[in-house]
Amino acid sequence: MQRIELHKGKTPLLISVPHAGTLIPPEVKDRMQPEALFLPDTDWFVDKLYGWAQVEGASLIVTPWSRYLIDLNRPPDDQPLYNRPGTALAPLKTFCGKPIYQDGRAPDPAEVAQRLAQYWQPYHDMLAQELEAIRARHGHAVLLDAHSIRSELPELFEGELPNLNLGSNDGASADPDLVDSAWDALASLEFTAVRDARFKGGYITRHYGRPDQGIHALQLEIAQRSYMQEFPPHWDASRARPLVTLLKELVAVLENWQPGSLQGLD
Repeated sequence: MQRIELHKGKTPLLISVPHAGTLIPPEVKDRMQPEALFLPDTDWFVDKLYGWAQVEGASLIVTPWSRYLIDLNRPPDDQPLYNRPGTALAPLKTFCGKPIYQDGRAPDPAEVAQRLAQYWQPYHDMLAQELEAIRARHGHAVLLDAHSIRSELPELFEGELPNLNLGSNDGASADPDLVDSAWDALASLEFTAVRDARFKGGYITRHYGRPDQGIHALQLEIAQRSYMQEFPPHWDASRARPLVTLLKELVAVLENWQPGSLQGLD
């Protein structure tokens, strides 16, 4: 059985990659629509995009499981994160609104609860434990929740998504100085960027981002055209190279950032 990968680093930074996995158990695949088996909503190659970060000293946590099985970036009670349509804890539709399961074969509440216990909970247990260990070692922890998405998805947003979409839950999930420093690091003539726009941060950013307790969380959603061929999904090394250079600058900023003062710590 495939397991969650946790690479422990030496700096205050932990990078979370919850949506790059593609594994789905055969008994679930057998009930899915043929189109859904292509897993079009995967955060393709994000684990590869940040794979170098562990060499730089960051911690890295990656799941092998597809978001169609369970969405690790949604709350366990499945309450909506935004005041508009979104995806569910155990998604029933693709981002394009197509059914994932064959008629009458979608998971029932008992199966969703089983997936929550088997796949969702272990990831979050490991994430929480590592953040606490990092905070204990360094006095604070920085979490970067790493994502990507197709550049155009009319069902979710209008037009073409900017290359880089930084989210801090409108400044609530991280120290303002850290948010500003991350934003400055993303400044580039090659890439368009927005801050706390369509993607403000999902459950991981909102739940773990507790700057008053010394844990600071940011989400970076990257438009997939920035580093890959989108149709069909294919890693593009030459296209990815400038982005990786920029991400290395961002990671260095997050690793070296020090809070001016920490409130609420014992």
